[in-house]
Amino acid sequence: MRRSRSAAGRRGKNSAQQERKMSARPEEPRETGRPAYHFFQEPAEICRFRSQLLGWYDSTKRELPWRTVATTEPDINVRTYAVWVSEIMLQQTQVATVIDYYNKWMKKWPTVQKLAEATLEEVNQMWAGLGYYSRGRRLHEGAQKVVSQFGGKMPNTTDALLKQLPGVGRYTAGAVGSIALGQVTGAVDGNVIRVLCRVRAIGADCTSNPVTEALWKTAHTLVDPERPGDFNQALMELGARVCTPKNPLCVQCPIQTMCHASRKVSFKQEKDSKSNLNPAINGCTPDIENCSTPGTCDLCLSEPWDGQLGVQNYPRKPAKKPPRVERTLVCVVESSGAGEEKEYLLTRRPDKGLLAGLWEFPMVLLEEGGSEAQQKDILCSEVGKILGAQLDKELLQFVGEVVHIFSHIHQTYVVYKMALSGSRGTEQKSTGRWLTKCALQEAAVSTGLKKIMKLYEDKINLKEEQNVDKKRKRSSDSKIEKLQRSRKTKDRGRSKQLSLSQFLRR
Repeated sequence: MRRSRSAAGRRGKNSAQQERKMSARPEEPRETGRPAYHFFQEPAEICRFRSQLLGWYDSTKRELPWRTVATTEPDINVRTYAVWVSEIMLQQTQVATVIDYYNKWMKKWPTVQKLAEATLEEVNQMWAGLGYYSRGRRLHEGAQKVVSQFGGKMPNTTDALLKQLPGVGRYTAGAVGSIALGQVTGAVDGNVIRVLCRVRAIGADCTSNPVTEALWKTAHTLVDPERPGDFNQALMELGARVCTPKNPLCVQCPIQTMCHASRKVSFKQEKDSKSNLNPAINGCTPDIENCSTPGTCDLCLSEPWDGQLGVQNYPRKPAKKPPRVERTLVCVVESSGAGEEKEYLLTRRPDKGLLAGLWEFPMVLLEEGGSEAQQKDILCSEVGKILGAQLDKELLQFVGEVVHIFSHIHQTYVVYKMALSGSRGTEQKSTGRWLTKCALQEAAVSTGLKKIMKLYEDKINLKEEQNVDKKRKRSSDSKIEKLQRSRKTKDRGRSKQLSLSQFLRR
């Protein structure tokens, strides 16, 4: 649950009322530069929107761990920290995925001070598998900054959150400010963009500056000054569960009567139905509540209405750039001595960039295609640098390929293996280390590495099974051969005895 009132409510009724008067935004003036169609203008409609949305939220909201903390935690620093962690984790990640990570994180680092004391290695290890790894690093950097520069006190306003914490943008500052601090501010994320675009029939590119500013203006206008955190969460929840990108559940929407997109769909259906009965009226009926300046408005649909999409005409997103295609050579270097557990060579990625600070198998981006011999030369050189040794490329064996999709990269890992015995070189401690399989599974590694390891183990297991089958077949063949030889010997013996009997009877 979220707190049903702003954080100010904890300090007593009188101070809460005074703070709300000071922090509540005045009603937005009537929009003069654009048609009123795309904005909320009437105070009564705004109040009805708030009331219906919050009523729906109170009766249907999901019980989530960060909402419980925001409701029950009296310490403003702990509350702000906890909500900040949740919002960073939830960026481009589904709630169901985040819950387990969040619970483990808060159990290990319940305060900003505890997180500041952790190492980046520990943070990366905790974050492993959640994706977008720079988020964890920025949380760690932010915690260290709060402790070293602000005496362990979390920023206590939306503006301070935005300015003082690395990785905190306009949305995150608004979300944390409203939910944890009771600040009266909007918060526009992907779910809110979709809801507001449909409610006010904003069909232009939702990443454009005019649309972005219009949506933030509307969010600030709508936010409930009594329950800003609950209101923002309700709007996000509506987008996540009802006003979804595909197959939206419009009949379950608490604000459907105020939704221009829904009303337009109903009108279009009615118009098409009447046109089928009486073709003469087709094209003669004016559209419902359309923008008064279509064709020149920078918030309207820039493409024709698609009857198959319905409310999904809003919002329109720009065509995504296709992900760049990369092929990367990977070497799983295995070392084992007599009676020792196998270990695998890992290297640490740079502190900046993709998968920053994580551990991975030695790998090299393949600029161009090449023969297997050339690929082996490249990998031998890379592994040799890490181990400080000259390696024979004949030690390399092709394993297979693994495809892993990042948000902007279509990555194919071309996997080889190398088994070393005895001396394995003197790896550079700053960039390379040996880990057992158990340690590797608990280290700060990416999902891509786990896929590579699975392919490697599957091939090893398959080879072992094939070897076992061969041994069984050889054993079986040997038994059959022995049995056949035994039978031949007996047959020859019987033949000799029969000939002797015949000879004696003569």
